[in-house]
Amino acid sequence: MVLLMEPSLAARALSAATEITTTALSGDDPGAVLGSVVRHAVELADADLGLIMVRADDGSVTIEAAHGSAAETDLLGLSLPAESAAGRVAGGGEPVVADDVTNDPRTSRFVPPELRSYGPFAAAPFGTGGRLLGVLTVYRARTREVFSESTVDVLTAFAGQAGVVLALADGANARHRITLYQERERIARELHDVIVQRLYAAGMQLDRVRRRMRKRFAGADGARLGEAIDQLDQTIEEIRGTVRALRSPDPQPHDVAPQAIDFAESARAEVRIAGELLGFPPTLELSGELADIPPESADHMRAALREALSNVVRHSGASETRVIVQRDAEGVRLRVRDNGCGVPQDVARRGLRHLAERAERAGGKFFVNSSPSMGTLVAFELPL
Repeated sequence: MVLLMEPSLAARALSAATEITTTALSGDDPGAVLGSVVRHAVELADADLGLIMVRADDGSVTIEAAHGSAAETDLLGLSLPAESAAGRVAGGGEPVVADDVTNDPRTSRFVPPELRSYGPFAAAPFGTGGRLLGVLTVYRARTREVFSESTVDVLTAFAGQAGVVLALADGANARHRITLYQERERIARELHDVIVQRLYAAGMQLDRVRRRMRKRFAGADGARLGEAIDQLDQTIEEIRGTVRALRSPDPQPHDVAPQAIDFAESARAEVRIAGELLGFPPTLELSGELADIPPESADHMRAALREALSNVVRHSGASETRVIVQRDAEGVRLRVRDNGCGVPQDVARRGLRHLAERAERAGGKFFVNSSPSMGTLVAFELPL
């Protein structure tokens, strides 16, 4: 056994494997872990050059990490075919040892010019069984002795263990990314559904106070309240930006779908807040499956509902408001109708323009029909 033949070498291999395990499971960059693996391999084998080649679907291998050569950076990205000794070992073959990599018939046909200055050569599978990632190769200068059997045994054991550790660490990192994404989604949902609603309600209350103050007090206090409301609106937009960033696909693992949103709950919450400010509960009609709306679409729909109800509260003087949300095979539709005086011409329509832009970006439709005699209808539609 290796432990009896080369106790110091085996001890160093164990120490190296422990260090690599710690580094890999700590979540470090996989490229840095590969560099550590190949550096330890060169030290264990007393080699002049070490390479880690990763196997592709077609069986070819590509150099992903190198250590020990003055021109090692020139080797990165170099590929060898599946028929090469490295390709065969990476495909599940036995380790290969050659006295001279340029003369041995198993290796000579596929030695690239960058490696022709080396002689003794050894290749071991990087990983084992179903977790085989590629091949670990080491080289010595032509004038040096060949790799001993005990050295190749230790190198093979080290390469197998290091490859498995890297595969396990990749799985652990994937699970960590999934957990991280789920936590980001939870934070985004709480920011959007709780914090923004509270700020929105506070802004609406302040706006009502400001409109009443105009009748009794000088304009200075009203102006200050207006500034506070503008700041709340800006804060809401910043939070929405944060929510969009949290829900960005960048951190999202490819095998994890974004969590769908129950838009019925969101609609009830928005209508409840509007009812408190209006002094009467708007009528809410829901139809179709609203529990699995994609997050981005739900965000657009929520913004449309909030803006429409905000206009009712601020400008309409309505005594009745009706909210209809429908979902069918084509998409989801929102209608908000009131019997008020319409949207005044002198009122800023920035929010309505934003909704039109949202609908256009999402491939949907948006329109407003408003008149002093008929009230206002806001319609927002999105394909799903």
